Formats: sequence, C-alpha cells, structure tokens
Amino acid sequence: MAGIGNNAAVNKMDRDKLDGWCEKGILGLVLAILVIGPLALGGAGAWQFLLLQGLTVLAVLLWGVRLWTSQRPQLLWPPICWAVLAFVGYAIIRYLQSDIEYVARLELIKILTYAFLFFVILNNLHRQESMQIISFTLLFLGMAISAYAIFQFATKSSRIWNVTVDSVYRGRAGGTFYNPNNLAGFLEMLLPLGLCYVLAGRLSHIAKIFLGYASVVMIAGVAVTLSRGGWITTGLELILLCGVLLCHRNYRIQALVLLLLVGGVACFLAPRMEPARARFQKIYSSGKADDLRLSIWRPAVLMWEDNLWLGVGPGQFDYRFRQYRPLDVQLRPDRAHNEYLNTLADYGLLGAALVAAAWVLLYVGVAKAWKFVRAEPDDFARKKSNKFAFMLGTSLGLLGILLHAVLDFHLHVPANAILAVALMALLSSQGRFATERYWFTAKLWTKCAVTTIILAGAAYLGFTGWRGGRECFYLEQANRQPNFSYARIERLKQASKIEPMNSETTYDIAECYRTKSWVGSAESVELARQAMEWYRRGMVLDPHDGYNWLGYGLCLDWIGLPETGSQENSTSYFQRADELDPNGYFTSAKIAWHYVQTGDYAAARTWFERSRRLEWVGNDVADNYLKIVEQRLGEAAMALYPR
Repeated sequence: MAGIGNNAAVNKMDRDKLDGWCEKGILGLVLAILVIGPLALGGAGAWQFLLLQGLTVLAVLLWGVRLWTSQRPQLLWPPICWAVLAFVGYAIIRYLQSDIEYVARLELIKILTYAFLFFVILNNLHRQESMQIISFTLLFLGMAISAYAIFQFATKSSRIWNVTVDSVYRGRAGGTFYNPNNLAGFLEMLLPLGLCYVLAGRLSHIAKIFLGYASVVMIAGVAVTLSRGGWITTGLELILLCGVLLCHRNYRIQALVLLLLVGGVACFLAPRMEPARARFQKIYSSGKADDLRLSIWRPAVLMWEDNLWLGVGPGQFDYRFRQYRPLDVQLRPDRAHNEYLNTLADYGLLGAALVAAAWVLLYVGVAKAWKFVRAEPDDFARKKSNKFAFMLGTSLGLLGILLHAVLDFHLHVPANAILAVALMALLSSQGRFATERYWFTAKLWTKCAVTTIILAGAAYLGFTGWRGGRECFYLEQANRQPNFSYARIERLKQASKIEPMNSETTYDIAECYRTKSWVGSAESVELARQAMEWYRRGMVLDPHDGYNWLGYGLCLDWIGLPETGSQENSTSYFQRADELDPNGYFTSAKIAWHYVQTGDYAAARTWFERSRRLEWVGNDVADNYLKIVEQRLGEAAMALYPR
C-alpha cells in the first residue's frame, strides 16, 4: 500500500510539473505574440500574421494539454465569454453566406485567432504574477517603440526597419507601425496602465521610476505621431484618470501633480508643434471638411442601410465600396476609418449588437469587481493595490481605443486587436475576485468537448496557415519577376493552384495575358482568349469587382470578333463595369477607350472628360487620349464641312 501511495504521489508531482511547464509555455507564446505583432509592422502583412497565427495554434494546443494534466481542471467563464462565442458562431455563419469566399475566410481566420487567444489568456494567465509579467513587458515594449518613433520624427526618417513608408505619412512618426494613427492607438491602450501602476500600484520605488519614465516616453510617442485622434484620446484618458483618482482621498495629491504636469507639458509643446497645428487646421479649409474620412463614412452608412441586419459579409467593405464610391474618393479605402460603421457595414445590426454586448459585459464585470480589487483600509488610509492599478489602467486604455475607433480602424490592425483582446481577457479574469460562480470544474464530458473544439480549431488554423504560407511564397516570387512576363504568370498560376478562390490572383494573371496580347504578335488572339478565361473566373469569385468586366470587354474589342459574334456585344461588359463602379475614374477611362475602338469619338470624349474630372492629377490615359480624340473629331468635322 505504501508503494502504491508513493507512485501516486510521484505521478501527481509529474503531472503538476508538466502542468507548470505548459503554463510557462503558454505565457512565453502569448508574450511572443504580443511583442512580435507590434514590431512586425503591426502584423498587417500576410507573413507577419501567419507567424502570429502559428504561435496561437501552439498556445491553444498547450491549453489542451493542461486540461488533461491538471488534477482538477477548471474553466473561468465570465458572462463576456457567451458574447465572444456567439459572435464567433455568427461570423462562421456569415462566412458561409459570403459573396467573396476568400476575403471572408481571411477575416474569419483572424476572428478565430483572436477568440482562441482570448480564451487561452483568460483561463491560463489570470494569476497576478502572469498579469504583471505581461503588463511590464507591454509597457517597456511601448516605451521602446515610442523611442524609435521619436528618433524617426527627429531625423525625418521615412523608413520602418528596411521598409520605406508611404509619402502620405512623411513628417509623422509611426514607430514600427505603417500608419502613425495605429501607433497612437497602441500607445493609448498602454499609457493609462503605466501611469496607474506608478500612481496607485504597490511597487518598489525603482520599478515606479522605470514605469514612470516609460509612460513619459509613450506620451512623447503619441505626440510625434501627429495623430489628431490620438492627441484628443490621450488627453481625455489623462483627464479621466485624474478625475477618478481625485475621487479617492489617497490619490488626490498624485492626481493634481499629474494634472499640472500634463497641463504644463501641453502648454510648452503646443506653440512648438507647427505640423500638428497644420493638421488640425486642415480639418476644415475653405469652409468645408477636408478630411477624407468624412467622404468614406457616407458610403459606409449607405452600405449598411442596404444590408441592415446582416451586413455585406466579413471583410467585404473594401470590395463593395466601389459601388457606393463618392466622387472625391478614387483610391481603395481598405476600411471605413470608423470601427463602428465598418462593423455595421460588414456584420449588420446583429453582428454589431453581439460586439457591443461583449464590451458592455466587460465593463459590467469591471463595475462588479471594482470594490473587491481595492486594498483594505489601513490606519485611516487605503493601501495601494496592483489589482486596482491594473483594473483602472486597463479599463481606461480600452475605453481610449473605443473613443479613437470613431476615427480609425485600430481593431483591424492585428497587433492592436491582439493587444485589446489580451487586455480584455485579463480584465475579465478580475471578476473572480467578486464571485466564485464564474469557475466551472471541467468534468470528463466538458474536457472532451473543449478538447474537440481546440483540436478542430487548431487543425483549421494550422491547415489554412500552411496553405496561406505556400500561397504567399509564390505571390512574393511573382512580384520579383518582370511585369507581365511569362515567369510572373507561372508563379501566379502556382499561387492560384494552391488558393483557387483568390480573385486578385486570377485578375493579375488575366492582366498579364491581356497586356502581352496587345504586343501584336501572332499569338495575340490566343493570349487574349486566355485572359478572358481568367477574367471569367474573377467574375465568379468576386461578383462585385467591375475590373474583370472591364478587362473582358477590352479583350473583346482587341480581338475584333469575339465568341459572341460581334464587336458591339462588348458594350454590355463595360455597362456592367460602370454599374459596379459608377464613380471610378479608371472605369470611365476604360469605357472611353472602348468608344475609341468603336469609332464613337464623341462618346469617348465625354467619358474621358468625366474620368479627368474624377481624377485630374496623374490621369495620363485621359490626358493623352483626349488630345487624340479631339484631333479625330476635328478631322471628321473638316471632312464633313471642307473649306
């Protein structure tokens, strides 16, 4: 009997040791995700997100191991979990109904990655030691990125690592983020946390000095982004922080000192920040709004109104935008530059309600746990508390990103979305201080159900990640080949073979074939017909992209006698393209070119003039062809009415 007892004790020790290593492994993987995401251009690139996706799969699998190694496995399940689970289910249903499967799948993969991270962090990293490690790592990461941004601003650098940034952001600093606004959003989520640890945390003086320095550097980091929304949001966060601390007797002196310091710094910097004043003055010029966001919001509202309850589908906003395009927006906006409108457009009222429910339940949990995270009174005073500092700082940081989301798309940048998810998970775990009813013992059937979900999710994310990596490899290889070359076509075909649902790849292949057919070789007709085949695929994969219809019509005009019987039939393709992009300068220019081919120079002039009105800078096609059209019309007039 003694031997059996010893074996059981040894077995328990081994299981506890394995469980501890799994917990440390999850902590290491989560830290890697939180650090790599911001440093890798915000995780916005395909390769960068694939790395984050792979690390998430490993963390999820380790959680599955913990479920079976722990002696009494428990699940922490506050009410917000139901909202997260409901939104994931809704996103899966909307993905299955989406018009553009590939785009919706990429969006779903991100949602699944964020959801798994939320549950992994909530159930494995809720201990105070883990939370403090994550918090300090993030704060010093924010300080390092801010220091890099200050260097960029001071040296007027236009590079992020080895990447040259767009000229649109010259003079502004984005740190390791491509868009300076996204750096401001990242820092907004961390700055209140750092200040709360300094003012209300129970830490050593040395730790507070370092955290205070990190907070000051992050404030400077927000300043050099020249983000108007970032400046306003950061100011509101600091005012709210001071207001909350002023309501607590123990923190009034610290709050007043902070308020005076912030006011003094603002008064000192304001006269010296000429670029920032210029950006604020640019909001309204000549008596009208001069911010492109305002022009994008109206189409987003119209898109939502046409798809009130369900939206256009996950990630579909940018692909449906052309149909609603206003006259003054000729580029692809990517996002609505307003998270609320973007959510309504993509997911409709039902999806937005589920997202709103998650945030409401988060702050309801904060309200319930508020009094339980504060330290007990001690000799007419109240001790400082790291729990209170974390809850206050994280709550304000997340509130800040919600405020700034009115002006930008922070939660569509993976690094910012992952940071928000991590903070939401850690903040939700604080509800366990208020009540024990959020804990559930994982019995056999519960472990089997959770393990099944974990294995299914890991398998799906792993498979899509592997396939996405192979596709990215061939797409990058294609980009390194000469434009419109056969070598480029071959690499694109290999990428399309791996991922046949990507309509952008099929369009690129079609454009290569069409361009080569215009050289005028003996193979021109065959090359044009191959281009038409790839355009047809694109019409099916993305029925809202008018450029495939344009390309098909151009090929019909080029080969003279298409399969349908006569050249005039190409007009219907251009008409369809115009229906899908009625205010696009590029579409108008191609329709004008079509009328040049048919000899209708009067119609061509009308369309070229429209194209030039829509885009009068750098519209070489319209500028050059208008001269030719005017010449032909003049020649025709001279022939009819000779002198």
